[in-house]
Amino acid sequence: MAEFLQSSLSNFTLNSVKWEAKTGCSPIRKLTPNQIQCVITEDKRRSIVKNGTDSLEICRVVNDGPAEDLYGIFINRVRRERPPEYLEKVRGLTKWVPPPVKMTSGYVRENIDVSRKRMDVPSLDMLQFHWWDYSNPGYLDALKNLTDLKEEGKIKTVALTNFDTERLQIILENGIPVVSNQVQHSIVDMRPQQKMAELCLLTGVKLITYGTVMGGLLSEKFLDTNLTIPFAGPPLNTPSLQKYKRMVDAWGGWSLFQTLLKTLKTVASKHGVTIPTVAVKYILDQTAVAGSMVGVRLGLSEHIQDTNAIFSLVLDEEDVNSIQEVTQRGKDLLRVIGDCGDEYRRA
Repeated sequence: MAEFLQSSLSNFTLNSVKWEAKTGCSPIRKLTPNQIQCVITEDKRRSIVKNGTDSLEICRVVNDGPAEDLYGIFINRVRRERPPEYLEKVRGLTKWVPPPVKMTSGYVRENIDVSRKRMDVPSLDMLQFHWWDYSNPGYLDALKNLTDLKEEGKIKTVALTNFDTERLQIILENGIPVVSNQVQHSIVDMRPQQKMAELCLLTGVKLITYGTVMGGLLSEKFLDTNLTIPFAGPPLNTPSLQKYKRMVDAWGGWSLFQTLLKTLKTVASKHGVTIPTVAVKYILDQTAVAGSMVGVRLGLSEHIQDTNAIFSLVLDEEDVNSIQEVTQRGKDLLRVIGDCGDEYRRA
């Protein structure tokens, strides 16, 4: 299973737009605001697939919309234009975040069938399940029904998103074979290593991390900036940047974060890479981590070169010690926020 995760993450999730480079398509052109559009209707999707319209061009101008539909468009393009063995390299990971209603077999099956139809696949490569309300034990019913669908061949692997260590243990004790848990994990947010990694090591569950470059905060763009002065630094103009800036504030503040960025820059320069590359590699080297997701903005920033560099980067003991010397000055986010996923469950 670890082999599957490594393959799927390196070929699809971590390099989520790397297929542009692999397929030899023309470079993405710059977009003007009036070119941005959303592909959101089922009729439009069917038309694209049926008529063989340039789905890559459509994907390039999407700034919001149904990811499962876009995957369906993409995978059909691969089926039409690539050899069968190429198709085997593509893995599509999707999420299901249901309301806390009664998780009957019929309800779960209906929702998974919707995802299969939208992604246009007979079996979901990985279904990542999330549950908001732990006071409602319905998540166990949902996962048992998802396991049944796995045995039927409609799902290849069942996984979790933002579950804490306590609930992960309960799930495993109920005999539910989840393969991974997707959690927030970065050099600033090391909570997964404090409790969950030990359980994962004992049980074979892997961690898939997000927020690993903190929406872009862990980059040269924010080095030597002072966000306390209005308009003096780069704008926090995405929800991710705003979210992870709050994480920085909870951890130790902007001054300590600048010290961290300077340290990461020293390490990055030593190896001829960038700060984000070092940030991702550091987390990939942590216990139980199988892969990291790097966010992209199609047509704006794809990070293909930085992502490729991750696989050849080796951080030595000096690098790790210099980073830890800074991070140990920060606050214990497990005490400040709680375990993995608690940031979404606390008022």
